[in-house]
Amino acid sequence: MRIIGIDPGLRTLGWGVIESHGGKMRHIANGLCTTGSGDLASRLLSLHEQLTDVVARHAPETAAVEQTFVNKDGAGTLKLGQARAIALLVPAQAGLGIGEYAPNQVKKTVVGVGHAAKEQVQHMVRMQLPGVDFAGADAADALAIAICHAFYGSGTTGFHGAIAKALA
Repeated sequence: MRIIGIDPGLRTLGWGVIESHGGKMRHIANGLCTTGSGDLASRLLSLHEQLTDVVARHAPETAAVEQTFVNKDGAGTLKLGQARAIALLVPAQAGLGIGEYAPNQVKKTVVGVGHAAKEQVQHMVRMQLPGVDFAGADAADALAIAICHAFYGSGTTGFHGAIAKALA
């Protein structure tokens, strides 16, 4: 199964694609969708276009998106939520099933501890995907999200999977 993991962000949205077969995982690609300054609508459109291109190029079968955490900055949380909406919309438009995972669940799955440091997560992603070179910290997080989905989201097949099952 080809999985895209997405770490939402308005300035930098990380993505990572892996293949998972019988408990074995393989790195396919990872990268960053970035926006500059400017109005919110333009930045969201840019994220949508970039992520749509990634999904078209790498043809994932399912997607995983990190859930938003709420912090003290309400405006920042709202903007992150809007970027997260793009992270959910693009795979949905492609007919993919989408798993959503809390940051602590991703860390616990990948590292074994729900409050692991970023460096620990990156180390364990490297252990599970030998030879991986991260495009950035957000791409490493996205790969961790994809790994989490490989463990928990095998039943998520989306629209195309449902059609295939119905026609079988």
